Amino acid sequence: MRSVALSPQAREAALEAMSSTELDVLVVGGGVVGSGTALDAATRGLSVGLVEARDFASGTSSRSSKLIHGGLRYLEMLDFRLVAEALQERGLLIQTLAPHLVRPVPFIYPLTHRGWERFYAGTGVALYDTLALLSGRSRGVPGHRHLTRRGVRKIFPSLRKDAMVGGLLYFDGQVDDARHTLFVARTAAAYGAHVASRARVVGLLREGERVTGAEVHDLESGRVLQVRAKQIINATGVWTDETQALAGERGQFHVRASKGIHLVVPRDRIRGDSGLILRTEKSVLFVIPWGRHWIIGTTDTDWKLGLAHPAASAADIEYLLNHVNAVLEQPLTHEDVEGVYAGLRPLLAGESESTSKLSREHAVAHTVPGLVVVAGGKYTTYRVMAKDAVDAAVHALHVKVPPSVTDKVPLLGADGYEALKNAAPLLAEQYGLHEARILHLLNRYGSLIHEVLELIVADPSLGEPLTGAPDHLRAEIVYAASHEGARHLDDFLARRTRISIETFDRGIGAMEEVARLVAPVLGWSEAQIEREVEHYRKRVEAERESQKMPDDETADAARMGAPEIVPVV
Repeated sequence: MRSVALSPQAREAALEAMSSTELDVLVVGGGVVGSGTALDAATRGLSVGLVEARDFASGTSSRSSKLIHGGLRYLEMLDFRLVAEALQERGLLIQTLAPHLVRPVPFIYPLTHRGWERFYAGTGVALYDTLALLSGRSRGVPGHRHLTRRGVRKIFPSLRKDAMVGGLLYFDGQVDDARHTLFVARTAAAYGAHVASRARVVGLLREGERVTGAEVHDLESGRVLQVRAKQIINATGVWTDETQALAGERGQFHVRASKGIHLVVPRDRIRGDSGLILRTEKSVLFVIPWGRHWIIGTTDTDWKLGLAHPAASAADIEYLLNHVNAVLEQPLTHEDVEGVYAGLRPLLAGESESTSKLSREHAVAHTVPGLVVVAGGKYTTYRVMAKDAVDAAVHALHVKVPPSVTDKVPLLGADGYEALKNAAPLLAEQYGLHEARILHLLNRYGSLIHEVLELIVADPSLGEPLTGAPDHLRAEIVYAASHEGARHLDDFLARRTRISIETFDRGIGAMEEVARLVAPVLGWSEAQIEREVEHYRKRVEAERESQKMPDDETADAARMGAPEIVPVV
């Protein structure tokens, strides 16, 4: 499939196209479910628009645990259908849809009791592997195995001897969620969807009781457009209730936000060649290998404050440090924490007061004529959620529409990835880069790597590492502006790259160079460069301040100290 660049010009063209014709489907929300919905609809031959109020994946879809998994703990809840469905999607993503973005990651589950626990937990992990095989897809990851205490310590030397009597090694999948979501949106655009970020739905158009379109505020230019569509699909995650309110109704179900926070620490602070999954009194805790870093998370607490920028409090950070330090030989300190990020899970509200027990199932409803809502679910099953949402929408179109084909549609960059990975030494020699750089690029762009390398051929200075964030090349930043829809510094530093959580200065050392690299592509003046840099600096200061606050309320107030929107003048 030929790629389509999400360039500034493409954004303008998409908004123009959406406002000049009636679409079959308008999708509201550019997270993974909304992007997946646009892809599903476009690959059925429908005319599709996708609008996102901020940046692609800027909500929940960039703030997860970065795992593609079946949900091992849901087996204890006897939710076999959810686990089997998620494991099928895991296999699809690793093997077919996104092998360049999703790959297996090992985990150790430490056993703390002799005898019965090995049988109990071993049976659960064996069932997990069996469900993956029975899903009709090869599981895409190695099978589990049992470990002695010595075996655990060989793989994970930092785990305290007295913290376990043995363990189980099993595999799941890992993904850079923000990049994956972006690739889903770009693939939708490649199949004809009109895609635009920084386009906020501020009202719904009605003809009698039927919803016939949306008023879309272009946050870059300030203009308000009318986009007409036969069906609107609300895929706004934790904002579902707010979006439903635009239709003047509360909807058939409600979404409740659960906050999860994660810490990022350098890889050398913990010695281990796999991840860890630990039980806590409330849920589970993951210690996840992440390139040259570890991700430690997550919390699971109710959140009733602002949805745009959930804040991590000092209490959240202390909770994670205390739990992980209980099993580590060398405890982590606050000084070891490079980055912190907080996200909100959209859970379908249930009877239980504990968010860890609310449903990870998804629901789809035709709430009013012309408006479909999809909510709940988990990242791994985004494709199934998207399929169900489009099924509901096309049912109301009263024309014959082909069934979903997204289980057979690889994302951009997937085709040819394995062959290019084999040829990494040759590519390194051809372009004068280290082989490690080529592999880094392949695992971010797949076969689209040539589009990045062409930038370096045209301007060899773009083959240099980024100041303040040498894991990335300057070309990656320019490419994010010209091809990946990034519009503001936060987009580049928090989602196209993870510099905001993978450096101790949270990206401050890289921000000015990034701004100057993208200014020619985005048409920024010197004054706009200064505005962008100052806005990002205030964002980092507000986040740091919020992480010193004792509770959610004070942390949220501190985080709101930075303005959300960068004006474009």
